[in-house]
Amino acid sequence: MQFTTKLIPLAIAIAFAGSASAQEVVRIGHVGPISGASAHLGKDNENGAKMAIEELNAKGFTLGGKKVKLELLLEDDGADPKQGTAVAQKLVDAKVHGVIGHLNSGTTVPASKIYHDAGIPQISPSATTPQYTKQGFKSAFRVVANDNKLGGTLGSYAVDTLKAKNIAVIDDRSAYGQGVADEFVKGAKKKFPGVKIVGKEFTNPNATDFTAILTSIKAKKPDLIFFGGMDAVGGPMLKQMKALGIQAKFMGGDGICTEALSRLAGDGLGESNVTCAEAGGVKGPQEKAMSDFQARYKKKYNIDVQLYAPYVYDAVMVMATAMKNANSADPAKYLPELKKIKYQGVTGNIQFDPKGDLQNGALTLFTYKGGKKTKMDVIY
Repeated sequence: MQFTTKLIPLAIAIAFAGSASAQEVVRIGHVGPISGASAHLGKDNENGAKMAIEELNAKGFTLGGKKVKLELLLEDDGADPKQGTAVAQKLVDAKVHGVIGHLNSGTTVPASKIYHDAGIPQISPSATTPQYTKQGFKSAFRVVANDNKLGGTLGSYAVDTLKAKNIAVIDDRSAYGQGVADEFVKGAKKKFPGVKIVGKEFTNPNATDFTAILTSIKAKKPDLIFFGGMDAVGGPMLKQMKALGIQAKFMGGDGICTEALSRLAGDGLGESNVTCAEAGGVKGPQEKAMSDFQARYKKKYNIDVQLYAPYVYDAVMVMATAMKNANSADPAKYLPELKKIKYQGVTGNIQFDPKGDLQNGALTLFTYKGGKKTKMDVIY
């Protein structure tokens, strides 16, 4: 009898452990550049994803009445298209149920075909090239406005508000940089057909010396320089503009619109000399939700939000909500719910159009005063 009574609790313990280990795990992949020049932005994105997953698990995430554990698989694409497709395939092989990413347009577009072919939903929190959703992939979504709106709005603002008449354009030849620069020119010419594009120059995402292209531009006496690229290049470019005595105003998209630009540009930043736009933005009552998120983020990581973390956070929440609505993490079952989602997030109301683009995406215009990124206006 003693032998038997000792076995009973042991058997119960084994059975309990077996049932606990059998808990369903839902894997969500996140991809961003954790190495390279844009690593600070990639880490910002990663932090936003971790916050969302941790909060969902802490509350107890259930599907069909059963508790489910959400697991985040983190990958680094180094902002490199080849590396991006490699890690996309790695996530497919790991049988993830969905993907949040990538950060850059140049990695998001080639990776999107891999996810599409595998039937895995993908939500980019920051890729803005129109090409991403023009491919017609039913699995591709984004939670920010695209370059058509971003670049076009900046072009209009450059000639209408900043009164620019002679504009030089530089892009880093990435899908994002080239795309936003092209849309900027279209927007400027549409607003004021007489505007002159006095020079078009090109660099690359890893460049550090811009003396040749800036010297060429200086000779053409622009009153504004538009740069399509990221802050890791835009910051040093501003430094070298100051060293060469170029007085033109400087403008760019969300790639340069970061807290880090002040540090990267140093005394080249100037006072209210830089204008940039961030895809997304809130005003009115929604500002409190964003402010609360920023405070929670700062408390958790002891750093400020760099740029896209709130959009990553919302992207995870949108995907999880679609799963909840479908009572399943099976991509084929929750994808229809993703298409018709209506989610009120930190970044505002999230609904997708038939292509997967964010409906009524906002833009926020910023400048830099006293070395600080300062909001000017939110445009819908």
